[in-house]
Amino acid sequence: MDEQALRALLEGYKAGTLSLEQGLEKLKRLPYENMDFAQIDHARELRQGFPEVIYAAGKTKEQTLTIFQALAGESEKSVMATHASPELYDFVRAAMPETQYDEIARILYLERPRAAVDAARRILVLTAGTSDIPVAAEAVLTARLMGNAVDTCYDVGVAGIHRLFAHVQEIETANVIVVVAGMEGALASVVGGLTAKPVIAVPTSIGYGASFHGLSALLAMLNSCAAGVAVMNIDNGFGAGVLASKINAMR
Repeated sequence: MDEQALRALLEGYKAGTLSLEQGLEKLKRLPYENMDFAQIDHARELRQGFPEVIYAAGKTKEQTLTIFQALAGESEKSVMATHASPELYDFVRAAMPETQYDEIARILYLERPRAAVDAARRILVLTAGTSDIPVAAEAVLTARLMGNAVDTCYDVGVAGIHRLFAHVQEIETANVIVVVAGMEGALASVVGGLTAKPVIAVPTSIGYGASFHGLSALLAMLNSCAAGVAVMNIDNGFGAGVLASKINAMR
């Protein structure tokens, strides 16, 4: 429930088109909905502007479907489940045929109409390598479903830095930049030194043994000599997409 829905509920009661019992029934679910295995935070949209997002890994197909249906029933905005499998998609789609799935981003989603996108305030997502794209795709789709214009430049890492310099114009015109990199994670520092806009760095678990499944990239990004670089957790493309969206919405 967002502010507009809450206002409509109160106006409906005031006008007499909504009974006291009907209003109470809706408001009882506003703080959260108790499903025993989950406490669904329906008020999150009211507080943060977007419904609660499901982390599908570790949940059963039945649990995910039940939560997905509950969120879709209480909100008019897009509903998302991250770290979703193709098998989960098939299961949810059988009950909700309008559901979509991005196999690269591993996001299951129900896309709803949203306010017009501000094309002048764009989020740019860069990757150091092609292997980093799945994490980047999670950030891209998250930001788009939250109502942002998003551009991408993939495989522009420092091993061939001329590839990055070919996209200087996109870097200069972006309002927020997400940099996704594994290996040594150096791309975040390079991009941070090229722009005055906020840079969100996402280390990935891509790399050989001494990368320690992304720890090397994480530490390199945390130690970036470029000012204005914020760092997400390893492989957390979703978190980067959310933060980029919040920054982009600020006026």
